[in-house]
Amino acid sequence: MSTATSSGGKVVLVTGGGTGIGAAIARLLAATGDQVVICGRREAPLRAVAEETGAHVVVADVAENAGVERVVADTVATFGRLDGLVVNHGIIHVGRVDEVTPEQWDDTIRVNLTSPFLLVRAALPHLLAARGAVVAVSSVAALRASDGMAAYSASKAGLLLLTQSLAVDHGRDGLRANAVCPGWTATEMGDMEMAELGAERGISADEAYRLATAIVPQRRAAQPEEIAGVVAWLLSDAASYVNGTVLPVDGGSCIVDPGTVALDPRVSIDLSPRSPE
Repeated sequence: MSTATSSGGKVVLVTGGGTGIGAAIARLLAATGDQVVICGRREAPLRAVAEETGAHVVVADVAENAGVERVVADTVATFGRLDGLVVNHGIIHVGRVDEVTPEQWDDTIRVNLTSPFLLVRAALPHLLAARGAVVAVSSVAALRASDGMAAYSASKAGLLLLTQSLAVDHGRDGLRANAVCPGWTATEMGDMEMAELGAERGISADEAYRLATAIVPQRRAAQPEEIAGVVAWLLSDAASYVNGTVLPVDGGSCIVDPGTVALDPRVSIDLSPRSPE
């Protein structure tokens, strides 16, 4: 990225900056001297992060083109430039291919893929002027298929190729674009999913986290700060020759051979046939 602004840091826009990974990214960037803009649809969590970090808040729905244009324009009007963009927002509609409705499919693609395209497109002139960087927060679901995640996985996989296309198209212009793929992360959303899993299995949320990460080599979920550290590095000059990479931040879960899962004594497998619908 380019040299520091007069305030002593770069100007970085983080979508979904009010909670979870986005909030952790905002905290880390602000602590290292960057000027951070956070956006999202819910004002209260954004204001809470802003009070802690000094981040500039823009309440906007970046799933809509009007929201995209507003947040980019507000950022440039406030700070005079844009050096970095972290695409961190997304939604999940759970369901197999035959269960996801066309409306849910369209909603997922709109928020998880079309919205990042619109955001990058709007920010691109400013990022090119700054010879800046983009980091997309995707998911291990973009790398490996799992039951009931058809729409989410497809949208997040598309985000990876959008990011790499940006790297190829504009690397010659000094722009870098990379993606991270977090695994299970202990965020508000992760806690909700673990509570649901725990309720289904009759176990606590903590036990559900242990179950969900049983075959992850590091045997635990990530903390949001661990994902934030990788994102901050990819934005920094230390990663100046890293472009178009897709980096799993998953404790090694993607390297596990699923054919060996049955040999793990901690894993119980349901062999009963699936009942017909």
